[in-house]
Amino acid sequence: MIASRVVQNSAVQNIFRRLSVSSGDLHISNNFRANFAKFVDHERNTALKPPIRSMSLGRKIESLLAKKMSSEASTSGAHKTNRLALEKSPYLLQHATNPVDWYPWGQEAFDRAQKENKCHVMEKESFENEEVAKVMNQHFINIKVDREERPDVDKLYMAFVQASVGGGGWPMSVFLTPTLEPLAGGTYFPPDDRYGRPGFKSVLKSIAEQWRTKQSIILNSGKHSLEVLRKVSERELTSQQGIKAPDEDVWKKCLLQLSHSYEDDFGGFSTQPKFPQPSNFNFLFHMYSRDKNSEQGFRCLQMCLHTLKKMAYGGIHDHVNCGFARYSVDDRWHVPHFEKMLYDQAQLAVSFADAYVVSKDEFFADVLRDILLYVSRDLSHSLGGFYGAEDADSYPYEGAPHKQEGAFCVWEYDEIGNFLGEDKTSDIYHRDLFIYHYNVKENGNVNPAQDPHHELQKKNVLVCFGSFDNTAKKFATTVETVKEILKKCHEILYKERQKRPKPHVDTKIVTSWNGLMISGFAKAGFVLKNQDYINRAILAANFIRKYLYNEENKTLLRCCYKGEDGQIVQTSTSINGFLDDYAFLIRGLLDLYESSLDVDWLSWAETLQEQQDRLFWDSKGSGYFTSPKDDTSILIRGKEDQDGAEPCGNSISAHNLIRLAVYLDRQDLRGKAGRIFTVFADRLKSIPVALPEMTSALLFYHHSPTQVSDPDKSEGLTGLFLWKVFIAGEAEDNNTQALLDVVRSRFIPGRILAVTDGPGGRAGLLYRRHESFARLRPVQGKPAAYVCRNFACSLPVTDPEELASSLDGNNPRSEIPHDTSDDE
Repeated sequence: MIASRVVQNSAVQNIFRRLSVSSGDLHISNNFRANFAKFVDHERNTALKPPIRSMSLGRKIESLLAKKMSSEASTSGAHKTNRLALEKSPYLLQHATNPVDWYPWGQEAFDRAQKENKCHVMEKESFENEEVAKVMNQHFINIKVDREERPDVDKLYMAFVQASVGGGGWPMSVFLTPTLEPLAGGTYFPPDDRYGRPGFKSVLKSIAEQWRTKQSIILNSGKHSLEVLRKVSERELTSQQGIKAPDEDVWKKCLLQLSHSYEDDFGGFSTQPKFPQPSNFNFLFHMYSRDKNSEQGFRCLQMCLHTLKKMAYGGIHDHVNCGFARYSVDDRWHVPHFEKMLYDQAQLAVSFADAYVVSKDEFFADVLRDILLYVSRDLSHSLGGFYGAEDADSYPYEGAPHKQEGAFCVWEYDEIGNFLGEDKTSDIYHRDLFIYHYNVKENGNVNPAQDPHHELQKKNVLVCFGSFDNTAKKFATTVETVKEILKKCHEILYKERQKRPKPHVDTKIVTSWNGLMISGFAKAGFVLKNQDYINRAILAANFIRKYLYNEENKTLLRCCYKGEDGQIVQTSTSINGFLDDYAFLIRGLLDLYESSLDVDWLSWAETLQEQQDRLFWDSKGSGYFTSPKDDTSILIRGKEDQDGAEPCGNSISAHNLIRLAVYLDRQDLRGKAGRIFTVFADRLKSIPVALPEMTSALLFYHHSPTQVSDPDKSEGLTGLFLWKVFIAGEAEDNNTQALLDVVRSRFIPGRILAVTDGPGGRAGLLYRRHESFARLRPVQGKPAAYVCRNFACSLPVTDPEELASSLDGNNPRSEIPHDTSDDE
C-alpha cells in the first residue's frame, strides 16, 4: 500500500511528458519552462501532509526493495564489492556488493564525471540486475547517497523532483550533469518496460544517447532548472527593511488549521497513515498556557492529551519492548510501520513530559519512563551516544529465508495463551485479562487492508481500544491490579521476544538526533526530579563533545558509527555538521543547563550558536541555510521551511536565539530571531500549520521575558505569559530545591530559569553578563526566588507557596522595577 502510493505520486510518465524523452529530446519543454516556477511556488505554499515527505516512507520502500534484492542475489550469486565497501553507513554498505560501480557522494566521483564527461545518476535503490548495472557502468558515474548523512543533497534534488514531476518520495533517482545540475529524476523505476511505462534501462539508454548527441541543449536545460530553483529558494530581505515579524493572526490561523484537521475519535491530525507530529503538540501546549481557562485553551489541551493517550494505548506503542514506532498505517494507531526512530522517541519524550506537568496524570509519566527505558536499553552506545533507528523487519525465526515486517513484535493467539499459562491473581487469569485488554484475536487482529504483503496474517498487534479503567470494570478489580497483572505479562513476553531474531539497529549516531534526545532526557529529569535521566543527558553531551566536535575550530560533525569492535568510527571522509546539528544540539544544551544548572552547557551553547551564525546565516536574505557555506558540491543552499518528522532548523534556532538572548544579555541574537520570522513571514501568514514549531517560537518572541528600556517602542514584548525565574542560592540547598520543585510543577513554555549562586559559583558566566544578577541575593540567609515580567521583578520570595502564587498568575504584593540599563 505504501509503495504504490509513492509511485503514483511521482508517476514516471510525467517525467517523460514534461521532458519529452519519448520523442527523443531531453530538452525542457516550453510548458515545463512556463510552469516550473509555479510547481516550486506551489510546493512552497502548500502544507504537504507528513506522509509525502516523511523519511520513513523511503525506508519502507527501501525495505521492500531490499527483500527483492536479497531474493535476486540469492539466485544470481554474490558479486565482488564496489567502493561502498569502504563506507560506514549501513545503507551504503547494503549496496557494496551491487554490480553497479557505485561511488559515495564526493569529489572522487565528481572529478571522474568531468574527466570522462559522463552524467551522474544518483539512485536511492537499485536492483541486483546485471543488465541494468552494465548500462549504468558504461554511460554514467553512479553515486549513492545516504540521505541521513547528507540531508542537504537529498533536499536539493528532492526539490527538483517534486517541482518537475509534481510529487516526490523515496527511492529517488536524479540524473545530473558533470557539474551537478539536475536534468531529470523520479522515484521508483522498474528494471524493464511494463504496463506502458518505461523501465530503468530505457531511461538510462535514452538519456545517455541524448547526452552524446545533444549535450549543449541538455546542459542549458540543466542550468535553467538550477537557476529557477535558485530564484525560488531566495527570499528577499535586505538589511534596510528592518524586522517585521508577523502578529497574532499567525497563531490564530495555525490553531484553526490544526483544529480543522484534527480527528476527534482517535486524535491526531490526519486520517491514515497517521503520524505523531510532536511539533503540533509543542504549539498546542503553548497556546493552552496562554489562556488556560478559556474554551480555546481547553480545546488545545484536549487535542494534545487525547491524542497522546490514544497513541500510548495504540499499537504504535510497543507495550512489551517499549518505545514508539514511526507511524500507523490506519487511523486508529493500531497497525504500525514497525520501525523506531530516535528522533520520534526524543520528541515524544518531551511531549509526554509536558502532558504530565500539565495534567499531573501519572499515566503520562509512565509512558515517558517507558520511552526512556527503550532508548537507554536498545538505542544507546556504552560511551553515551544514541543510535539512529531500529528496523521494522526481522527474520520470523532462526534460519528463515526472508525478513518480515513486524516479525519481532507481533503475536499469535496461542502463543499468548501458552506463554502466560495459568498464572492468576485472585480469580483473574492473567492470560484472559491480557487478551481482553490488548484486543487479541484467535485469527489475528490485523485488518487485511493494513497488511498488503500478507506478513501479518493470524498475527496480533497489541492494542487497547479501551483503557485501564475499562479493563478493571470488566474484571471487577482495580486499576492498580490491572497494571500489576499487565506488568507481569509484559515481563514474560519480553523474555520470550528476546529469543526471536532481533531487528537490525542502525548504529549511525547523528548529532542532530542526539541533540533532540538530550532534550528528552534533560526535560524528563527535570520534571520527574530524576537525576539518572539528567546524568544520561550529560553522558550524551560529553559523547558529542568528544567524538563529534572539533575543539580547535569549534565545529560539529554530522555523524559517527559504532565499529565492529564497538569503537567509534567516522565516515571515509568526515561530513561536517548541518544547520539541524547545531540547532538541535544547542536546544539540548539549553535544556540540559536548566535541568543540571551547570553553566558550562550554557557556555558551549553560546559557542555553537556563534559558529552556527558564521557557517549558516544568510547575511543577504536572513535566516539560516541548511548547509555550510564552504561545500562546493551543493549548488543551492536552501532553507527548510516545514516542520515535519523533525522540526526545521530555523524553527528551533528561533527558540534558541531568544533563550540565549535572555541568558547572555545578547540582544543581537534576539534580533536574528526577529529576522527569521520576517523572512518566513509569507509562509507563516499563509500556512502556519506547516511551521507549528516556528509559530510557537513566534509566540515566545511576542511574549518574551526579555526586558527592554522603552516598552512603548518595543513591538509585542508584553511579557504577559512568559517569565524569567531566578533563584538566588546554592543549588544543593534543600530550600533552593523546594523553590525549584514549584517551577518544575508548573507548565510555562519558554520559561527562563537560572540559579544564581554568586559570582564565584557555578553561575559565574551569568554574573559576568548581567550586572543585575549581582542584586539578586538570598534573603536572611535563605534562597530567594525572583520572578521577572512586565519590565519589573517581584520582591524576593523565600516561601514555595508565595512563588507558586506568583507563577500561577497572582500578582505578588509589590514589584520592584527591573534595571534595564544593560538591556535592549
